[in-house]
Amino acid sequence: MNLKKMFEMQKELDDRIIQEKGLEGQDLLPNTYVALITELGEFANEGRWFKHWSNKQESKRKVFTTAGATPENATHFRCESDDCGEFPTIEDFKNLFEPSYDECPICEAGSVTIYREVHPLLEEYADCIHFFLSIAIKKGWKEELNIPEEAFEEFKEEGFDGGLSGAFLEMQWHLLNSRLFEKEDFKNLHFRSAWGLFLAIGIVGFGFTPEQIEQAYIDKNAVNHKRQQEGY
Repeated sequence: MNLKKMFEMQKELDDRIIQEKGLEGQDLLPNTYVALITELGEFANEGRWFKHWSNKQESKRKVFTTAGATPENATHFRCESDDCGEFPTIEDFKNLFEPSYDECPICEAGSVTIYREVHPLLEEYADCIHFFLSIAIKKGWKEELNIPEEAFEEFKEEGFDGGLSGAFLEMQWHLLNSRLFEKEDFKNLHFRSAWGLFLAIGIVGFGFTPEQIEQAYIDKNAVNHKRQQEGY
């Protein structure tokens, strides 16, 4: 993952929110911790691994959404004309000199809605990353987020103590200690441990690649900018 790039993107988003919402000079760190804890809960809820009472213990693998869809990242298309209703593919647009999504390449009459394919669990994971990055920026803990991939080898070989739930609870414990621990000098170490476990859960527990994680963050960051633009 290109953390430097992600930090720059996050700071740009945070600065925009502060400016547009008139939050200059306010201590937003407590809110950011609550937001991260909330998003971690939503990630777990989507992951479903802990729901021993349910027959459905796996998250949806993929869905299609118009949120954040652009011609560049679109994976599916649908003509909105009642007389057509076809699902053109990207190949149908490639022969057009200047593809227009206001005109279906099949019926040449209806407009086309563009969709992007997303992994709901990965998208929830990306939401969490936004707040991890925000906290690191506010606290000056950017270096703490540089964790080599070799650090996950033990988890790959031996698994998590207590399974995914054990790793998730330990991550939450470290996260809270990064805020509440008595000794200031140790708070950053707890934050690093929380981040490391978060990455391990994604990479080892769910098989996300660093490249997938980075792209999911970039995609969701664009959605968050669009939400601000639309008065979210």
